[in-house]
Amino acid sequence: MSSAVLALFGVSFLAATLLPAQSELGLSGLIYLGDEPVILLIAAASLGNTLGSVVNWGLGRGAAKFSEATWFPVSGDKLEKATTWYHRYGRWSLLLSWAPIIGDPLTLAAGVLKEPFWSFLVLVAIAKTGRYLIVALITLSAI
Repeated sequence: MSSAVLALFGVSFLAATLLPAQSELGLSGLIYLGDEPVILLIAAASLGNTLGSVVNWGLGRGAAKFSEATWFPVSGDKLEKATTWYHRYGRWSLLLSWAPIIGDPLTLAAGVLKEPFWSFLVLVAIAKTGRYLIVALITLSAI
């Protein structure tokens, strides 16, 4: 596996956590360069982004203990909004885990609310992979 694919995996992982990163631009740029198979790039971005969301889910499992700590990456206000949204729409809201601003807090709220791991993983993987497929299709049609 090339260093570009590993870098895309890493950026996608970081982008799914509560740290700022831009994985869509990385995917588009690598597709544009044409050095790697598009399906491999989509797989690397999807896997990295899904695993980053698993980290959020895990943090959510311990959020009650740490939510007031200054180092905790989500403010109480954002966590409360995500929890309210999650209560209203349930596990299906995880299909929006790809979305900017609300996606990462939703995956954290799923952990807080003890969403079972396997249903979390399936829904988030569908959402993340779907987003990267759309980014890839848009990029390919623009080239």
